[in-house]
Amino acid sequence: MRYETRKRLLAFASATALMLNTVAPAIAATTAPHDRNTTTPIKHVIIIVGENRTFDHLFATYVPPSGTVLNMLSQGIINANGSPGPNAALAAQNSAVDTTVYNIAPGGKAPYTTGGNNPFPPIMTGGAPEYASNSNPPPFETVQAAEAADYGLEDGDYTILTTGATGLAKYGIDTRFPNAATPGNNPFQLTPSISYDAYASSPVHRFYQMFQQMDCAASYATVTNPSGCLNDLFPWVEVTIGAGSNGEAQGQGFNNQSTGEGSTSMGFYNVQQGDVPYFKQLADTYALGDNYHQPFKGGTGADSVVLGFAGGVYYQDANGNAAVPPSNQIENPNPAANTNNWYSQDGYSGGTYTNCSDTTQPAVAGIDKYLKSLSYKVKPNCQAGRYYLLNNYNPGYNADGTPATLGPNDFTIPPQHQKSIANVLDRAGVSWTYYGEQWDADVKHEALGGVYCGICNPFLYQSYVMADKKRRTTNLKDTKDLYADLENGVLPAVSYVKPGGFNDGHPASSKYDIFEGYVKKIVDLLQANPTLWSETAVFITNDEGGGYYDSGFEQTLDYFGDGTRIPMLVVSPYSKGVGVVHSYGDHASFIKFVEANWSLPKIYKYTRDNLPNPIQTNQAAPYVPTNMPAIDDLMSYFNFSQK
Repeated sequence: MRYETRKRLLAFASATALMLNTVAPAIAATTAPHDRNTTTPIKHVIIIVGENRTFDHLFATYVPPSGTVLNMLSQGIINANGSPGPNAALAAQNSAVDTTVYNIAPGGKAPYTTGGNNPFPPIMTGGAPEYASNSNPPPFETVQAAEAADYGLEDGDYTILTTGATGLAKYGIDTRFPNAATPGNNPFQLTPSISYDAYASSPVHRFYQMFQQMDCAASYATVTNPSGCLNDLFPWVEVTIGAGSNGEAQGQGFNNQSTGEGSTSMGFYNVQQGDVPYFKQLADTYALGDNYHQPFKGGTGADSVVLGFAGGVYYQDANGNAAVPPSNQIENPNPAANTNNWYSQDGYSGGTYTNCSDTTQPAVAGIDKYLKSLSYKVKPNCQAGRYYLLNNYNPGYNADGTPATLGPNDFTIPPQHQKSIANVLDRAGVSWTYYGEQWDADVKHEALGGVYCGICNPFLYQSYVMADKKRRTTNLKDTKDLYADLENGVLPAVSYVKPGGFNDGHPASSKYDIFEGYVKKIVDLLQANPTLWSETAVFITNDEGGGYYDSGFEQTLDYFGDGTRIPMLVVSPYSKGVGVVHSYGDHASFIKFVEANWSLPKIYKYTRDNLPNPIQTNQAAPYVPTNMPAIDDLMSYFNFSQK
C-alpha cells in the first residue's frame, strides 16, 4: 500500500474488500484437539494491536454508512471540516491547581484562553524525528535500508518508512501549524498543517496522569456520565508533569513548554478529508466499536498485560508471593513542595507500583473515596499487600527464557506466577500463538533497540510460559511465521499479533499510516485464502489511547480503569455490514470472547472476565450499562446468521 496518494489507497482498499465466499470451504487446518469445538462458526481469532490512539483521535469525523456513532462530530464539538462546532465548549480544557496532596479532581480550575494570563498550551514537536538525514531518521534514510530491516509491509510500501520528518527541532514549537504558539481552546485537526504521512508529538500516557486528565468526581456525575469524568484537564497534566519526574526536582524556569508536550493531546485526524483511509474502509464494510476502552489508565505495559491476564500483575518474590518493591519504584504522585502538580516520584524509569489496598499509600485514599462515592457499586479489586504494576516496566524474562535482572535501578517486574489465558487454553487443548515482530532477532539478542516490544507481550511476564522451553518455543513466534501460516492455511485458534516499533503506529516513533499498511498485509494474506477467511475473525485495536483526548464515556470498573476509548475494528465474513457497535468493552472483552467461543472457564474469580455482559437499555444513556460494572464479550460485533 503506497501512501503517495490517498486516492490510490482508497481505491485499492475498496477493490480488495472481499465478500463472504459462497462456496462451502474445506476445513482449515488446526493445531490442537479442541480448536474446532466452538460455539460460533469462528474457528480462528487474530488480534492485532497497534499503539496509542483514542477513538476520537482517529474517528472524530466518521459518519457510518448507516446507524449512529458517538464522536466529536456527532456531538457538535467539531464540524465536518475539523473546525470548532456549535458545541465546542464540551471539549474545552482547563488549568488547575494541585500543590499539596494528589487529587484526581483538582481545584482552582480556570478555562484556558487564547493569549492572556492563562494561555492554551502551544502545539509542540515532542520527540518526533527531525530530518531525514541525521542521527534520528524517520526511521530509515533510504527505501533499500527499510526493506533490509523490516518485513511488516507489502512490497512497494517501504517508502513510508523514509518520509514524514518534521524538519524542526525536537521539543519545540511545531511551526508546521500556523497558530502553534497561540492555539485556541479546542481540539485541533492535525491535517493539512501536517500531512497524514508526517510524524507528530506523543502525549503523556501514564496512570495517575490519566486519572487527573479525566477529572473524575461523583459530584460531576450525570445520567449519561455516571462516572463523573469531565476529560477537561488533558493539556494541564501535559504541561505540569508530563511523562513524570523520576523523583527529580523540578527545573528552574519551569513553564508550559518545559515538558515538551504542550497541547499535543488535543490533536485529531479527519477521515472525511482522507485521513486513516484503510481503517475507514474497514469500518464502512465490517464492524467498528465506538464504546471500547483501554482497560487501565496509563500506558502500554499495564494495558497489554490485560490482554493476557484479564487483570493486573504485581511485584512478587521467587515463589510468587506478594512482596514489596524497591522504594524508588513505588509511585508517589503527591506534588513536590512549591510546585503545581510536579509528582514526587513518578516517571518512565521511576515509580510505577501502587499498593492500592492500603489507603495510607500516596493517592490511594482519594481514589478509594471516589470509588465509594459513585452511584453504583465499584470494588477497588486490590488484593491485600500487592503492589500492582501501573505503567511500563520490562517483563521478568528475556526472550531467550533467561530471567531479567532485578534491582532498584533495573525497572523490571519480577516473573509472574499467576495464571493467564495461556493456562486456560492449554488445559482445554486449544492452540494459541503470540506473533511478535522481530521475535527471532530478540531471542538472539540481535534486535535493534526498541523494535521488538517486550512490554507488549503479556506472556513474556509469565513463568508458566517463559520458564518452559517447549511452551516458549511453541507459542511465541515471529510475524514471519504468521505470514507463512496464513499462506499455508494453518492457523492456531487464538493468535496475538504485535508489530515492531517501526510499524506499530505509536506517535512520534511511528505513524498511523504505517500501522494501516501493516494490518493490510495480514488481512490481504488472510482473504487470499478463502478457507481461512471463511472462519476467521480479525480484531484490530490499539493497546491504549496514548494520552489523546476523547469525548466518550468511561466506565469506572475498579481502581485501575477503564481509561479512554480506543478503536475496535472486527473484520470477518460474519461482521460484514454490522456497522458501529455501541456495546461497552475493553481488552478483557477479547478474553471473554475466547472463553465464550471455546467454552472455557474464567482465569480467576476476581479477573475482569467474570464481569457480566453489559445491559444497555436506557434510551437516555445508550452507552451506559445499567448493570455496571460490566464489559462485553464482543459477540455483538457479529451477525452469525450470514452465510
